[in-house]
Amino acid sequence: MLRLAVALLALLCAPALAETQKVELGGRSYLVDLPAQTEGAPMILVLHGGGGNPAQIARNSGFSRPANAQGYAAIYPAGSGYTRLLTWNGGYCCGYAARAGIDDIAFLDRVIADAARRFGLDPTHVYITGMSNGALLAEAYAAARPRAVRAAAGVSGTLDLASFPVRGSVPLLHIHGTADTHVPFGGGRGSESLTDTNFTAVNDVIAAFRRANGPGLVETTRVIDPAEDGLRTVETTWSKGGRPHVRLLAVEGGGHVWPGGRRAARQGGGTRDIAANEEILRFFSEHR
Repeated sequence: MLRLAVALLALLCAPALAETQKVELGGRSYLVDLPAQTEGAPMILVLHGGGGNPAQIARNSGFSRPANAQGYAAIYPAGSGYTRLLTWNGGYCCGYAARAGIDDIAFLDRVIADAARRFGLDPTHVYITGMSNGALLAEAYAAARPRAVRAAAGVSGTLDLASFPVRGSVPLLHIHGTADTHVPFGGGRGSESLTDTNFTAVNDVIAAFRRANGPGLVETTRVIDPAEDGLRTVETTWSKGGRPHVRLLAVEGGGHVWPGGRRAARQGGGTRDIAANEEILRFFSEHR
């Protein structure tokens, strides 16, 4: 309750967002919301889900305001497609981007370099997160470029381990509902998935990042259940040296949602026990 009150106070006291800027980049684009102090600011890449777009994930997540208040630049790259329904090539998924073999790892490299040059942001303090298809690519980027990011967070989407083995130690937060019918928690094909993808199980993704972080991780578990919403969240953290290296937030009974987002309450399995924005920023702050 105290943590929620502090978060609400921070939002109320935060300055109004500066105007969102759109940057064209080699036939693609990204949106950016900058903090009050831009020179040397860290950046967080936020990747939309399949069929989404930068404005949609920025609006539905509400991520920019709390991120800017904590000094981060929030950057929303655009996936590929013929319409506003854009996708990312996360290996085994999704849509046009995967079918066309778009090199989205290289595209994110360009976004980071361009944002650092254009706005004076710090390219050595990069974080990445995403929803669903965006989570696939966020985790893929962390797996392929472990030295390029300080930490990563995936929400409701699991890494294609066959295409993107984890190549080095990188902190990961993963948030996932156990009743997700699009990207099943236990892996396989989702009953409501719009693709025929055989998704990786959440526990296999966690195990891969744990192995990459080396021996000596200490496991702790706690239950988060402040809201009477019929759901609860089990937080399992693997730490070393007093710092969390891998964290799983398993929302028991939760669905394919961004917890705390604008659409979460209208979708099945939206919990009030946690908010993705708060948990992601908390995890990233521990690796700043």
